[in-house]
Amino acid sequence: MHRLYVLVAILMAALLIACSRPGDLSRGGGAFVTIKGSDTMVNLSTAWAEAFMELHPEALISITGGGSGTGISALINGTTDLANASRPMKPEEIARVPNYVEFAVAMDCITIVVSPRNPINELTIEQLAKIYTGEEKNWNAFGGVDHKISLLSRESSSGTYVFFQEHVLAKKDFSQEAKLLPAANPVIEEVMSNDYAIGYVGLGYALKAGNKVKIVSIKKDAAAPAVIPTEATVKDGTYPVARPLYIYAAKEPTGTTREFIDFCLSPEGQKIATEQDEVPIK
Repeated sequence: MHRLYVLVAILMAALLIACSRPGDLSRGGGAFVTIKGSDTMVNLSTAWAEAFMELHPEALISITGGGSGTGISALINGTTDLANASRPMKPEEIARVPNYVEFAVAMDCITIVVSPRNPINELTIEQLAKIYTGEEKNWNAFGGVDHKISLLSRESSSGTYVFFQEHVLAKKDFSQEAKLLPAANPVIEEVMSNDYAIGYVGLGYALKAGNKVKIVSIKKDAAAPAVIPTEATVKDGTYPVARPLYIYAAKEPTGTTREFIDFCLSPEGQKIATEQDEVPIK
C-alpha cells in the first residue's frame, strides 16, 4: 500500500510538472518537490519520500532517475529542486551553479556481479581494470572457463560509470565492446541470463537479486585480502570500491525541501538507508 501511494504521488507530480516550476506548487499549504538523478538512489529516495509523505501528508515529492549527470543538468537548468548524484559535481558543473549546496546522505559500494555459474569468486582492482579496458577478454585469464567475457556497463551519464572509470580504470577508457545499459536493473537481468557476463551495480540492487547473481569479492591488490561488500566493510574502508551518495541543491534549501533533506539525515532516515541495503552516513 505504501509503495502504491508513492507511485500515485509520482504520477500526480508528473501530470502537474508541465505547468509548474519546481518548488512552486502548493497543495494544502505544502510544497511540490522534484528530485531527479542517480538511478542508484531511486529506490532509496522513494523509500525516503514514502516515509516523509506519511509524516507530512501536505507534501508531494516526485522522484525520477536518469543518471547523476541528468539530475545535475536539471538542477543547473532549474527544472528540478534537488539532484541525486552518486558522484561529486564536476568543476564545469559547479561553475554553472556556484551557490550549490552538497549533502552526503548515505554510502554505497560498487558491487561486481557475475552469474552464479561462473567459477570466479574474487578479482583484484587491476584485474577488473584489465577486463573493462579490454586488455583481457577471456575468463581463462583469471582461472575461469575458456570463453569471451561479456562486458556490461552503465551509460556515461551515470555517476556509477564515472566513479568506476575514475577509481577502477584509473581514468582509462572503457572497452568499446562494453554494452552500455541505462540502469542497474538491466545489468542484473543480463547477468542472470548470461553465464559469461560481468557487471557493476550498487550494493542494494545486487542484494535484492539474491542468489540469481554472484557478488564477487574484491582485492585492492594481489597481496591484499579479498573483501565482500557489506555495511561493515564499507564503513571500515576495507572494501575498495565505495563512495558517498549526494543530494545537491542549487542554493540553500528552505521549507519542505529542507525538511526532506533533514529527514534523510535523521536517525529514521538513516535507518531507512540501512533497510535499503545502503550504508548510513552517520
